[in-house]
Amino acid sequence: MPTIKKSKKAVQEHEPGTCRMPLLPSEQKDRKSPAESLNEITWRIFRIMAEFVEGFQFLSEFKREVTIFGSARLPETDRWYKEARKFGKMLAECGFTTVTGGGPGIMEAANRGAMEEGGISVGLNIQLPKEQRANPYITHGKGFHYFFSRKVMLAASAQAYVFFPGGFGTMDEFFEMLVLIQTGKAQRVPMVCVGKEFWEPLMKFIDETIVRKFDVASVADTKLYAVVDSAEEAFKIVESSSERTFF
Repeated sequence: MPTIKKSKKAVQEHEPGTCRMPLLPSEQKDRKSPAESLNEITWRIFRIMAEFVEGFQFLSEFKREVTIFGSARLPETDRWYKEARKFGKMLAECGFTTVTGGGPGIMEAANRGAMEEGGISVGLNIQLPKEQRANPYITHGKGFHYFFSRKVMLAASAQAYVFFPGGFGTMDEFFEMLVLIQTGKAQRVPMVCVGKEFWEPLMKFIDETIVRKFDVASVADTKLYAVVDSAEEAFKIVESSSERTFF
């Protein structure tokens, strides 16, 4: 096998001798080199551990959680903002805990509905360069530094996942929850997609291309979620769900 030669510069840039994790802009200030020391990596691991410990402890205080996902960009005049707000009210009326990512848009709407109805409104927020801000309708909030630890908390103890229209973040969350349930790594709970106009083109692609044409998923996998068109339809599925422990 021929030997692949690397330039000294390439070795310095890509093989510093330690495992490297991307630095945040705030961590890159006044640094002469992007490489991290093993000491920095170790402390970052402890920070990640702390987020998990604090996150699970925070969630242990609540019962009957339902997690709502959706776009941060939809205004309160949007149909799906109104439906999410209505859904949050319906959850609160029946004693469910409403859990969202804590930001604006759909998240704000669900938290708003829950808070207006006197229910528990939980926001698991994260700091982003733009769009994300903690909405004012959260009764119990927790901030996260890492996306992955926050996403685990959004999934960890919910007895149902409800997805309103959203962007890449919502798609990421939908497919991750779907894979966890599909592979048996998470308990099967209702997965409800609200908004036929938004979701049906994706479901058609899954049915026709992923399942039938390429045969890389099964028909049974498509039964793990439901598509509805209103808060009332979503709630009808969620209200019969059972409470669960972490995963």
